Amino acid sequence: MSHALPLADVRVVEFVHMVMGPTCGLVLGDMGAEVIKIEPLDGDHTRKLTASGAGFFPAYNRNKKSLAVDLKSPRGKAIVQRLVAKSDVLTENFRPGAMQALGFGYEALSRENPGLVYCSHKGFLSGPYAHRTALDEMAQMMGGLAYMTGPKGRPLRAGASVNDVMGGVFGAVAVMGALFQRKATGRGQYVESALYENNVFLMAQHMMESLATGRPAVPMPERIRAWAVYDTFTTVEGEQVFVGVVTDTQWKVFCDAFELPQFLDDPSLATNPQRVEQRARTIPVITELFSRMSKADLMARFEALGLPFAPIARPEDLFDDPHLNASGGLAPITLPDGTATKVPILPIEMDGHRLGVRLDLPKVGEHTREILAAIGCSDGEIDELAAAKVVRTG
Repeated sequence: MSHALPLADVRVVEFVHMVMGPTCGLVLGDMGAEVIKIEPLDGDHTRKLTASGAGFFPAYNRNKKSLAVDLKSPRGKAIVQRLVAKSDVLTENFRPGAMQALGFGYEALSRENPGLVYCSHKGFLSGPYAHRTALDEMAQMMGGLAYMTGPKGRPLRAGASVNDVMGGVFGAVAVMGALFQRKATGRGQYVESALYENNVFLMAQHMMESLATGRPAVPMPERIRAWAVYDTFTTVEGEQVFVGVVTDTQWKVFCDAFELPQFLDDPSLATNPQRVEQRARTIPVITELFSRMSKADLMARFEALGLPFAPIARPEDLFDDPHLNASGGLAPITLPDGTATKVPILPIEMDGHRLGVRLDLPKVGEHTREILAAIGCSDGEIDELAAAKVVRTG
């Protein structure tokens, strides 16, 4: 960018693990904040997850520094209190009461640092559910998303941790709003983001749909399509491509290009609502037509015509996506085992530039010495703290 990143003068201290809290810090870090990750001496346990959790740490912990410290030690606790007193933001996503038990609740810390913006990521915001323990999948089940994703009677969680990720993003939005307000008031504030309320926000379109139509929302696999052609088709080699024909103009272009005059000349197919009613007649013809075409040919034809299409990609295919690689949508990182790879970055541009990776994934305690020096600790004091196992210096 041609100027400093938006949050270049902001220091964030995060007490987080898993996905929701780390995503908030990721957004703030990508926007330029100095994000300091507080870890136990053996590291955030998210680093050790396997199976479907193996991607959590590398996906959401770039552009951060690691301070490994024993918070059960009075000296370790005092170090972090000194750090927070010199910081702008604290974020956390631990169980209710855990931060207070450590002496790091908002009330205690804001007395020392009135400008502190303190962000908690929870399962639920204030209300009757606030005491409950929550997970992303729980929020999807009780918030309507699983009902809308799976076939009727078979609720299915979405294929990504949507509430964790979006909950972290909304937490970052709240933090940035509080920082902006602090310019006028001189004071920080306590803000919260939650899984359940995030999920309900995502369900707003379906809630309003049921009001507008007078009918319950139908799960996505069983819904009546809003468009004449809005489907996944199988090509001659057994590959799948999604295509859409969603306007009257697109319908004419489609029928002309694919030599379907019988559809174009049929007055019962003149408008999209009519074509939706006639899908049982038109879709089998289109299905048979596309089944004789290759995936590459079908996609090339739709691209040339300016019609919507999409290959059905798997997550691992995205590493080689030409658009992502050409546009800088994937940035380099190094995995803990030394493997060099790429990771998706924030889906925004600022001043014509993407917000990339300034700091690689941190090793446990990699920045402990740097951070402690910044709050006034001498080299000798840091060495003594490391020897006493109050901190870990990498």
